[in-house]
Amino acid sequence: MTTDPGTRRRVPAGAAVLREDVTDAIRGAVFEELAAVGFARMSMEGIARRAGVGKTAVYRRWKSKLALVLDLVSAVAVQGMPAPATGSLYGDVRAVLELASYALRHPVASQVIPDLLVEAARNPEISDTIKAALLDPQQGIAAVVVRDAVARGELPGGSDPDRALDLIVGPLYWRLAVVRAPLPKGYLDDLAASAVAALKAN
Repeated sequence: MTTDPGTRRRVPAGAAVLREDVTDAIRGAVFEELAAVGFARMSMEGIARRAGVGKTAVYRRWKSKLALVLDLVSAVAVQGMPAPATGSLYGDVRAVLELASYALRHPVASQVIPDLLVEAARNPEISDTIKAALLDPQQGIAAVVVRDAVARGELPGGSDPDRALDLIVGPLYWRLAVVRAPLPKGYLDDLAASAVAALKAN
C-alpha cells in the first residue's frame, strides 16, 4: 500500500492534542482564581473547576500552579507596552500614567499584581519572572522617555531613567495598589505636571 505524499500526516493514536479553546479557558480561569483567592490558596483543582474542564486538562499543560502562573506572567511581558512618542516630556509622562492607571484599576490586575508581589518576596523564581514582566518593560519605557526628552533639550544629559520611573509611576502605584483610593478628577494631569517639574529640577 502506498501513501500519497500530498496526504496530510495523521496524528499518532494516543497523542495529546491540546485544544486552544481549552487552554484559553484555563488561562482566563487562572486570573479569576488569583483575584478571588490569591496565589497561596489557589489550586489546580479550583482552576479546573472555574474553567469548566477536568483537572487532567490543566496538568497536561502545566505541572504545577507555580509553572502556570509564571507562564502567564511571562506572556504578559512579551506583549509589552509601546513607549509614548507625543513630542513633549509632559505628554509622554501623561501617556505613561494613563496606561498605568488603566492597568492598575483593572478589577483582576488590581488583585493579582499586589498578591504576586507578596509571593515574589518569598519565592525567587516568582521574583525573577515578575521583574521581567513588570519592571524591565517599564524601565525600558522610562529610558526612551528620558532619552527623547534629553534630545529635545527638556532634560539635562545624564538624567536617570530609574529615578524618572520612580517619580512617574511610584505615586500612582501607591494610591491605586496600596491605599486603593479613587483618582480625583484631574489627578493624572496634576501628577504628570509634578513629575515633570521634579525631573527638570534634577
